[in-house]
Amino acid sequence: MDFLSQLLRGIAFVPALVNGIEGLFGNKPGADKKDAAMSFLQNALAMTDAVAAREIIDPAKFRNGISLIIDGTVECLNASTWCKQAPSANTQPTV
Repeated sequence: MDFLSQLLRGIAFVPALVNGIEGLFGNKPGADKKDAAMSFLQNALAMTDAVAAREIIDPAKFRNGISLIIDGTVECLNASTWCKQAPSANTQPTV
């Protein structure tokens, strides 16, 4: 499977991951939930990377990109009916 296909599959997995983390860590702060999501996703991607024999050349940039994907997913979910209550305009998304 090529890199683009794997990346798209990983991105498609993020909403389910965020939802699961919210269920497990719902009473924790958003930063803690994001850290848990990042850890889980990094481990999953590392396993996929090993299977696909692909190397990440700049881990810091890759981590930042994944972080932005999680933030964007949370923002989309918080703007949808998934969110239990509408967040105020001055708050950060809650993973």
